[in-house]
Amino acid sequence: MANLKFGAFLAPHHPIGEHPTLQLQSDLELVAHLDRLGFDEFWCGEHHSTGWEVIASPELFLAAAAERTHRIKLGTGVVSLPYHHPFMVAQRLVQLDHQSRGRLIFGSGPGALPSDAHTMGIDPMVLRDRQDEAMGVIRRLLQGGERFTVESEWFTLRDAKLQLLPVQRHMEFTVASMVSPSGMTLAGKHGAGVLSLGSMSSAGIQALPLQWSFAEEAAAKSEHIVDRRSNWRIVMSFHVAETRDQARKEAREGLMHHNNAYTVGTLAAGEGQIFDNPDEAVDVTAFSDDSVNTIGTPRDLCDRIEKMIELTGGFGTVIGFVHDWANRPNTQKSWDLVARYVIPEVNGMLDSYRESNRFVIENRDTWLRAGQAIMSKIQENERAAEAMKEGMAANTAIRPHSASATEKSAED
Repeated sequence: MANLKFGAFLAPHHPIGEHPTLQLQSDLELVAHLDRLGFDEFWCGEHHSTGWEVIASPELFLAAAAERTHRIKLGTGVVSLPYHHPFMVAQRLVQLDHQSRGRLIFGSGPGALPSDAHTMGIDPMVLRDRQDEAMGVIRRLLQGGERFTVESEWFTLRDAKLQLLPVQRHMEFTVASMVSPSGMTLAGKHGAGVLSLGSMSSAGIQALPLQWSFAEEAAAKSEHIVDRRSNWRIVMSFHVAETRDQARKEAREGLMHHNNAYTVGTLAAGEGQIFDNPDEAVDVTAFSDDSVNTIGTPRDLCDRIEKMIELTGGFGTVIGFVHDWANRPNTQKSWDLVARYVIPEVNGMLDSYRESNRFVIENRDTWLRAGQAIMSKIQENERAAEAMKEGMAANTAIRPHSASATEKSAED
């Protein structure tokens, strides 16, 4: 496998209570921070209810992010295709690709929140089929070519063709995948990459070892070759600090609130584990036998990533889930520690440093020759030799019982 890439996924999951405008500005500041740190990708999603996930248009948000960043790739994570006419989605993608100067990744999904689909009067049973249909149409539009017409039960295209194509000749498509095979199957059918969101849960982890096979099977039945594992993105939740105790202290209160108020209290309608105290939240989330998250040191996160590679058989990008477990400064510091210590460690960037260090330590006899050469030249010069003897004598007077090997050599 090539070096792992690293990115961030912003749903967002913000507790209700903070000024919405300031939350959005804070999210944009985070993108700029990640860009400066050298992260490879940033993703944000589309949601329309719950009060916690408040970005309704990833395209709008990423357009603002594009103005604040320079190199980080920007992914729609994801556009809920059944909610939109596919021609309009294609149009927005093209514009965003131009505004970001070719940094866009197109991620799509069927829509994650049943409350969103209900508001729009869409039967949840048709969501995945509509995503499938829309993906094919959008790819055809982005490729250019002849005008075409589509008569669908939920949209119509007549003599359709984009008047402007994206900067990228072959824009990357990515599909969101949870626990079921549907996301992977769709990725294989359309030759798309995968954004595995289910990896943040125990059930999702258990499903991961089989996930890639679903994509390969679907690809074998279609005209596409399944995308490389390098385009498989695994979403992971973590918070790191210099010590485990510090990470626990910073994340414990926010983690408990996120679980109790949102994951269980909102999404699961009260079905699930409610934590009685913040330390229990950390213990279960990060330190139980089936935990899938990391609250600890950079080394702890490195170990978790290595286990994930072994479990899946390999993937291309670690995507950190953006949450408010810790306060804003400590959250930014966590991402900073990942960039400084986790990324280089996982990718072997420090191996040559360590080998060079060991080589110097283990070959002391070789370097003694250099010291002998210096002493030889000093001894050849009468004044220099005399000055060294005087200096050694003065040093011995200060430390009469600690003559060094260098002093003995000079006396010789």
